[in-house]
This record gives sequence, C-alpha cells and structure tokens, in this order.
Amino acid sequence: MLRFIKTIRRFLILIVLVVSPFSVVAQGTLRAGPMVGHVDMRSATIWVQTNAESNVRITYRDNVVGKGLATATRKTRAEDGNCLSFVLDSVEPGRTYEYHVIVDDALVPEPVPNTFRSRPIWKWRGTDLPPYTIAVGSCHYVNQPGYERQDSAGNESGYGSEYEIFSSIVEAKPDAMVWLGDNTYLREPDWNSRSGMIKRYSHTRAHEASRTLFATVPNYATWDDHDYGPNDADRGFWGKDHALNVFKLFWANPSYGVMDKPGVTTSFEMIDMQFFMLDDRYYRSPNGRKDGDHTILGEHQIQWLIDALSSSTATFKVIVVGSQFLTDNLRKECFSRFPEERERIISLITENKIPGVLFVTGDIHAAELSKLDRSDAYPLYELTSSSLTAGSNKDIAKQPNTYRVPGTEYGAHNFGLLSVAGPKGQRVLTMRIMDKDGKEVWKREVSEQELR
Repeated sequence: MLRFIKTIRRFLILIVLVVSPFSVVAQGTLRAGPMVGHVDMRSATIWVQTNAESNVRITYRDNVVGKGLATATRKTRAEDGNCLSFVLDSVEPGRTYEYHVIVDDALVPEPVPNTFRSRPIWKWRGTDLPPYTIAVGSCHYVNQPGYERQDSAGNESGYGSEYEIFSSIVEAKPDAMVWLGDNTYLREPDWNSRSGMIKRYSHTRAHEASRTLFATVPNYATWDDHDYGPNDADRGFWGKDHALNVFKLFWANPSYGVMDKPGVTTSFEMIDMQFFMLDDRYYRSPNGRKDGDHTILGEHQIQWLIDALSSSTATFKVIVVGSQFLTDNLRKECFSRFPEERERIISLITENKIPGVLFVTGDIHAAELSKLDRSDAYPLYELTSSSLTAGSNKDIAKQPNTYRVPGTEYGAHNFGLLSVAGPKGQRVLTMRIMDKDGKEVWKREVSEQELR
C-alpha cells in the first residue's frame, strides 16, 4: 500500500511538472513578438524578443493529430537585443498550428490566438491549384517623443500615422506579408551604433498595432535606405555590417545573401509564385560617384537573379526590391539613375526567354502600377506600394513616370494584395491597392498567358 501511495505521489508530481508551465502566466516577459517568419511544408520559424535575458521555448500542435510538440529551450542574450528565432521542425504540410511562447517556464499571454498554416503539397495533385493572397507594403514609421522632427518653435511633429492599416491587412487574410523596405526608420541617434539600431528596431517592432499581423501571418522582408542607415545610404555606409546583423536579428527570412556574399537577398515560394528578394543597399554605388562601377545590385546579385529566374518553374516570378525599377523619374532613387544596369536586367530576362516576371517595389510614399510594353517580348509590370504609415506623397500624380498606368497613382497610406487563382495553365494574378481601411482603391488582372 505504501509503495502504491509513493507511485501515485510521483505520478502527481510529474503531472505538475508537465502542466506547470501552462498554469503560470508570464506578465510582461515579451518586449515584442511573437512573429511568424518563413513557413514551408515541414518547418516554420517563430521570432520573439524578451524584456531581459530569459529561457524561452515554443510549444505547438496541429489541428489534425493534436500531438503536443516543443522546441529546445534557448536563452536570449542582451547583446543580441534579447531576440531569438526558433525553427519548428516537426511541421507537416497543409495543417493549421497553434503555438505558445514559454518564457522562464511561464506561458506568455496571447491577446489573439497564435496560429500559422504550413504550406500545402500541391504539385502533381491534378489541375486544381490552391488560390492564395500575398500582402505587400513599405515605409513603416512609428513615432517616438524626443526623437521626432521639430519645427522652428521646437515643437515635434510625428511622421507616422494611421496605424489601423495593420488591422486592415489582417482582415484581408493574406497567406504571407512581404515588407518592401523602410520597415523601420533609423534616426540620427540610431544609425551610428549597433545598439542604436537595435533600440530603433525594438521600438518599431513592439508597436501594438502590428502585433496580430506578426503573430498570425508569415512575414518576409527586404530593406531600403531607412532600415539600413541614413537617407539614401549606399555601400559606403561604414555601419552596413552592423545594419545587416541587426536586420538578421529582427527578421526570420529563409536565408541571407547569395553566392557566398553577405546581404539580405533571399527567395521563397508560395504555391506557383516565387519571390526573389533583392538587396538594393549593401552593394549600391554612391549616387554622386563619377568613376568606377555604377551599380545597385552588384554583379554577383545580377548573376544569381538571372540564374534563379531561369531555373524557376513558378507561374509568376516576382522580383522584390526597395527601389522602383521601371520608372524613368530621375528625381527619385530608382534604377533610372542606373540605366545600364536596368537595361541589362531587362535584356537578360528577354534573352533567356524567362516567362512570368513582374516587379514589386516600395520607397516613394505612394502607390502606382507601371507597365513597360516591349516589341520583342511580353510587357513588364511593376506594382509599387508605399507607404504603410510614414508620410504620404500626395503629389504623385504630378511626378513623371512614362510607364505609369493611368488611374493607378494613389498618394495616401496603402498596402498591396497579390492574389492568384484559376486552374493550372490558366492562372490569373489580381493586383490590388487597398487604403488604410482595407477598401479597394483599384485592381488590375494579368493572366499567365499575357506574361509569356
């Protein structure tokens, strides 16, 4: 009888040890996050940032088997901004997962259920391909008293507003969110030190308005000048390695850099659409330099891009870059300032007979659709979406762009949606610009046949 009582006692203690992390609720342990990063068929990445050095793990379960799973426990470090990215490597295709963040053996409260859906198996499954939607946007500015612009009387004026746009993005139910650059705005006190960059990224990421988007939608990002360094920063920026390190701390992309070269270049697939995320800062020549090479991407990145496009079997191949590509507006920091590189990329796409290519860009604090008609190949489209919350370019209609599709200019806060639907061989891409309230500003449809 005594042995039986001891056995029961050990069993009850074991239950307490297993259940206790979920019976204690951690208050104020996360500074930011969680954020869903890259999600594939058999893995997913979850990012978190704690307030102080802490032991963290992620638990998760799917909606089919329901078996509880967990990552190993890892410790956040102050020198890395207390940021960690966890790879959930027991994911199965096409399932919805709920996940929980455990900090120092206590469950972190969830204002909304933390969920993600793994990518489905779809190839060689007949002609019925899944429909999907990708949200895109750029230029996110979060105000911080004491760090804002001042007028002549010393009064601060915040540059960011209308943060409700993130609720509108969530309501659109995208399968992923692609950040097109200027995803935070480094200020003068920030960009001269790694610690300053970490503080700026931390402040932006912790903003309450974007929490649900980060917690429930896979997020991918490239950068532009303001989340890289000073305005119009290029390869000469002395702090670019700090900037790259901090970018990698705060995002959870599938990879960083190509061909053994550092940078934020990466690629990912969404059913029959593949994204090619380019780095327009790390190798960019100074705008004012007259001698030497004149490049935005650098030779290695161009070669990788054409290689990757040539080998891709995706119906739609989306080139993502912070700077506008097609426009001929020389007053903007666009590829028009680097005409040889722009024409070379277009020529290489044409010479290699690569179908289905289009561009998605940000930067200009306005939205527009550009179209380059070509006599020897299909037209090239470029969807520009900007800005999410930073100041808007209300004069976009007055600014030159020979290739702008009439009626697509929009000078207020916006985000873009790329939706793909239709049977195999007859897929249709619908491009939309949405206002801050999630109302459609305009839409255009492009069939896969048009891009062949």
